[in-house]
Amino acid sequence: MRQDHWWVVPLVVFLVLSAFVVYATWAAFQNQHYVYENYLSPFYSPLLFNGGDTGVPGDGHQHSWFGDKPSWWILPFFSPALLILPFPAGFRMTCYYYRGAYYKAFWADPPSCSVGEPRKHYWGEHSLPLILQNIHRYFLYFAIIFLFLLAYDAYCGFFFDNDRDGEFTDFGIGVGTFVLCMNVFLLSGYTLGCHSLRHLIGGWMDKFSNAPIRTKCYDCVSCLNRKHMVWAWCSLLWVAFADVYVRLCSMGIWTDFRLF
Repeated sequence: MRQDHWWVVPLVVFLVLSAFVVYATWAAFQNQHYVYENYLSPFYSPLLFNGGDTGVPGDGHQHSWFGDKPSWWILPFFSPALLILPFPAGFRMTCYYYRGAYYKAFWADPPSCSVGEPRKHYWGEHSLPLILQNIHRYFLYFAIIFLFLLAYDAYCGFFFDNDRDGEFTDFGIGVGTFVLCMNVFLLSGYTLGCHSLRHLIGGWMDKFSNAPIRTKCYDCVSCLNRKHMVWAWCSLLWVAFADVYVRLCSMGIWTDFRLF
């Protein structure tokens, strides 16, 4: 009976999330062009093993933690991203906000407020497979670790190899530096505003007056949490753009301009 365009939001969510999943899957299996000089794509961070053609110019060895692809790898393909992406993907897929978004967009559960579902009973998240959504609180710990790893990559983005001797020691700022730093900023706003982190810091407390430091932390997380949807979408789109930027620079299509 709703006469407004209630279907617009679920349709946009469906298209954007589908496009992101398709692109992230494609980028993960490409196994090339994920490094440009001192820039490393967030899809491949941390780069545990260098296992592909990183593109020219640029080489993945200076970013790799343990060198080239291990000899014990027996599968016919190898991409460092396949070792990394399951952790941030798991954090987003089990996120409380994203659950509500993709339940509506993909499963019509329900498609919108006051719009009927294509089923008679609410199934809930109390049985398999949806009960596994509760693992979100544990993915949070991995997501926080990744913030430090990506922050280190952004820090490395401030140092360039002007002499082409393989050592990134000259301080500078390029467009890619800004791209990687903004990626960390947006992911931090999304991760640190997580509902699970909010509960972990102080959501279980009945009285805040005896814990002023924890109260301040709880207020900061709550402030981020109020814009959790905005942080979620901005960080999702920007992390994809960061990969596109490094990829196109590595392919020679885009030029990374030095600002300083």
